Amino acid sequence: MANFVYLVGDARTREVFLIDPAWQIDTIFRKADEEGLKITGALVSHGHYDHCNGIEDLLKRADIPIYVNAEEGDFTRSLDATGDSLFGSFPASNTRKVRSGDRLKIGAVELSILHTPGHTPGSQCFLVNGNLISGDTLFVRGCGRSDLPGGDPEKLYESLTQKLAKLPDDTLVHPGHFYGDLASSSMRDEKVKNPYLLCSTLNAFLGLVGASR
Repeated sequence: MANFVYLVGDARTREVFLIDPAWQIDTIFRKADEEGLKITGALVSHGHYDHCNGIEDLLKRADIPIYVNAEEGDFTRSLDATGDSLFGSFPASNTRKVRSGDRLKIGAVELSILHTPGHTPGSQCFLVNGNLISGDTLFVRGCGRSDLPGGDPEKLYESLTQKLAKLPDDTLVHPGHFYGDLASSSMRDEKVKNPYLLCSTLNAFLGLVGASR
């Protein structure tokens, strides 16, 4: 799946949040231990299985809050009720709902929530110290799919062009998957090299993603 999992936090206090806890949780904790880091929370960019399948194992290791967008929690539970195995679930006792504009402290470091629907209703990105952790909303030279359950290409276009494209050019982009030649990029480069951000109209974007209006 070429997933990226991120540890983001305070270099002084060594407190970190785990972004998109999936797959090799033991490996993530071993790496954190090697670096002297303490995982004090987790953030979920969206509820697809490949981004949150490690929550159960994570909570066996640490009783920490799991931050999920308020729009995503209800969406995920509705899919769980159908038995759709592609989506994860969030334990109520550890779930903390967040909304766009909310700010979280990790030690002395502040992280901001940016709701970017389109890939799923509650897809969210995270801004911290000039870095954008973009989940499956924005990839290097690409963007997330909008043809999965809960996807909406019109909302994805709005998230890309009215939210992410308005970020400063020097913002560093860290996507949820390694789908290209680069592990990360800058908004400056994405604005001139990402075909999805170059679409000047919704119809052009819909044509590029193969969606109908």
